[in-house]
Amino acid sequence: MLKTKKSLLSAAVVAATFGLTACGGSSSDSMPTPTPTPSVNSAPTDIALSASNVSENVTGAAIGTLSATDADTADTFTFAVDDDRFEIDGAALKLKAENTLNFEQEANVSLIVTVTDSASATFSKDITLYVDDLLDYYDFESKAMPGESAVNYSGQVARQILISDLFKFIGAEISDATAFDTNGAFINRDAVINALNSYFDVSDYDVASQRSILTTTSPGAQTVLADLSSSSKNLVGKIAGNDTTGQHKDWNSEFAGWGAKGSTTPEGLVRTFFDMLADNAQTQLDGTVRQDPFGNDITNISLTSDGRDLRQLIQKFLSMSVSFSQGVDDYLDSDTDGKGLLSDHTDTSKAYTELEHQFDEGFGYFGAARDYLDYTDEEVATKGGRDDWQLYHDTNGDGAIDFNSEYNFGHSANAAKRDRGATVANDFSKEAMDAFLQGRKLLNDTAGVALTEAQKTELYGYRDIAVLTWEKAIAATVVHYINDVDADLGTIGTDDFSYSTIAKHWSEMKGFALGLQFNKATPLNDADFITVHSMMGDMPVLTGEAEVLAYRADLMIARDLLQAAYAFDAQNAANW
Repeated sequence: MLKTKKSLLSAAVVAATFGLTACGGSSSDSMPTPTPTPSVNSAPTDIALSASNVSENVTGAAIGTLSATDADTADTFTFAVDDDRFEIDGAALKLKAENTLNFEQEANVSLIVTVTDSASATFSKDITLYVDDLLDYYDFESKAMPGESAVNYSGQVARQILISDLFKFIGAEISDATAFDTNGAFINRDAVINALNSYFDVSDYDVASQRSILTTTSPGAQTVLADLSSSSKNLVGKIAGNDTTGQHKDWNSEFAGWGAKGSTTPEGLVRTFFDMLADNAQTQLDGTVRQDPFGNDITNISLTSDGRDLRQLIQKFLSMSVSFSQGVDDYLDSDTDGKGLLSDHTDTSKAYTELEHQFDEGFGYFGAARDYLDYTDEEVATKGGRDDWQLYHDTNGDGAIDFNSEYNFGHSANAAKRDRGATVANDFSKEAMDAFLQGRKLLNDTAGVALTEAQKTELYGYRDIAVLTWEKAIAATVVHYINDVDADLGTIGTDDFSYSTIAKHWSEMKGFALGLQFNKATPLNDADFITVHSMMGDMPVLTGEAEVLAYRADLMIARDLLQAAYAFDAQNAANW
């Protein structure tokens, strides 16, 4: 109440004052008209950003709102930024739609932001953005030896290279019939067998380790196998059935999917493929031209006369019987004391504990680059995106691609391909990688101390997600090739039909599908596995209209079983 009264009194005094002035002798008509003082524009004096942190790996990430300090309160402003990875929408600073930031490459970013007021006066300011580090990079500092990495799986990378190089060797040196003419590289089938075994058996590692790596990068940090591993590495010793400790079945008696159960072993099947390839070569050497079921000449040594592509069968089956089998039924297994995830976690005499190392080796067979999550699916599949991120990327900027950390091998690439090809979105690549990262962080955090039961449960949970998602990506790839084979069969008798294409697709389908038995926790039960392979057969059905139609129906039965077992979306199963 007093405040109100005081305000009324002040108003009365003012009114009285104006009244006295008006009653004086001077008139307002006699006063000169004041000249308006021209306004002087003030330039902005400061720039503020409402937030300075930005999450890594988020395409087109929003950062914050820009504002300016200016004495001219009614002024308007426009902003500009000097880094062309960024843009300003109104006053909102954000990354352009195609750009992301990566903490491992750039922990903070310095920008120059310029503000211009409505009178074209400007002010510029250096602004620092801080990139938030996410758990997205598979590398962990050693707890025992600070400053060193605790991650090592070079042996697995060496075997990934052996599988990849064998595939490339067959394509470059054996598949071409000219290799078997009078001036060719091979004089008989034994020479072919010996060449294949130099990748499979690797009996003379001193020689093989100095052989140029055929898997290409631009350029590679490693150029020969010895650059990856100084100790002897081969494939035959790690194929299912030969490294028997801890495997959930005796694959020398229980291997199924090719002929009757137990009729061959994983090693035996590979050698069968080698023999078939060598037989094709010998036929070529003998001057005999083989023909496909339609009476057309076969010039590719890898192609059989009954619809199989041996090059594809060998590569895909090795990726399953070595990489997948070793990864899920050995290094990531938890059934055998002192092995896999039951390895010792207390000995810190090395940069890593044995348990950390076993987990890393399992990850090594998945085959992902350490910064896998920084890639788009298109980039891993080499179907688009950044030019320098096609399957591999020089992450550390040293001018060379390190196979140990900067390359995406088979299984990780397939996961991204199936994500890319999904009609209803799924994310096998991220789900698997996130689980690997979380499990590895747990081990890094506890290195030197035995895991509690609760920690073991947590670790096995991450393992279960990684393994299941890995297998789902493989099963989805099998579905993809079922669809391809079905489509190929539908073109028989037309100009669109290609014998080499259907042989390739069938062999990729079969080679991957054979490996679904190697995970003890597979969602595909033994009976359905046998049914899937009975529907696929050991070769495609290519002749007889009724027979081909029946075979296509069988393939749909196989696809339906896989869809149900792995809970795939029906649209994805139909369209992968």
